[in-house]
Amino acid sequence: MPEPAVSARTERLPALIVMCVLVVAGVLVATLGASRAPVTASELLGEARDPGDAAFIAAHRGDSEGAPENTMPAVRAAIASGYEYVEVDIALTADGHAVLMHDATVDRTTDGRGAVAESTLAQIRGLDAGSWFGPDFAGTPVPTAEEFLAELASSSLRALVELKGEWDADSVASLVATIARHGLERRVAVASFDARTLALVASQNTVISRLAILRQLPDDVVGAARALGVRGVIAAGREVLERPEVIDELHAAGMRVVVYTFNDDGKWREALRAGVDGIVTDVPARLADWLSEEVSQPR
Repeated sequence: MPEPAVSARTERLPALIVMCVLVVAGVLVATLGASRAPVTASELLGEARDPGDAAFIAAHRGDSEGAPENTMPAVRAAIASGYEYVEVDIALTADGHAVLMHDATVDRTTDGRGAVAESTLAQIRGLDAGSWFGPDFAGTPVPTAEEFLAELASSSLRALVELKGEWDADSVASLVATIARHGLERRVAVASFDARTLALVASQNTVISRLAILRQLPDDVVGAARALGVRGVIAAGREVLERPEVIDELHAAGMRVVVYTFNDDGKWREALRAGVDGIVTDVPARLADWLSEEVSQPR
């Protein structure tokens, strides 16, 4: 999760592009009918939480405490542990393939160097994405989006999938088709900092939920979210705690609030007191234990 930002820029959306794409999406909704009804916020993210209710857990970049982030071992660990959601980052290679990677470069999490966007899929797949984490994971490859979605489809888990950077229409169409082919339209929410990328997802598929990622909260959060047509926001936790009233505002608008990235019980307690719906964390096992001991379950 996080880096760039829709943030204040959300209020200065590329209006014409977004509006045109959303009009196309609206036509598709009418054409496809009720059987293709979009996933509601409640269906994907649960009923709006009240202060004190347990928020759902989203394992950040997979279970990144127990395995190298954004790899299949991390994804499988999250699935095996039964967390409600796994969160991963998907970036595009130079030849247009979607792979799991958070950073703009491969330097931090592989034995290679260079930008993801300047590397081919073959080059990315030849890297070791596990040795940096520990010898038991030596030789772990960077997964493709296809591999991740196939694994997710074999489980009951849901996913928050962040699209890194700006995506073009063909790349969005390919990913959306893969999500649909694996029967995951109602279990995957696509998230992005980029307004145009979110609009392109809407133009390709009227079922899949979208979430806006916000590093900073715009003055009118609900208005910005409505302009994007999203089911909710994934926002920097510190921003939400400074303006907890936005949770009620978004809930009243039928949207949900997920915060990132909280890793200690002090922040978890504040977030739940404020009534957030979900928490993205690097330590999902610890959060699960804390929730089971400290708080009530949601309605």
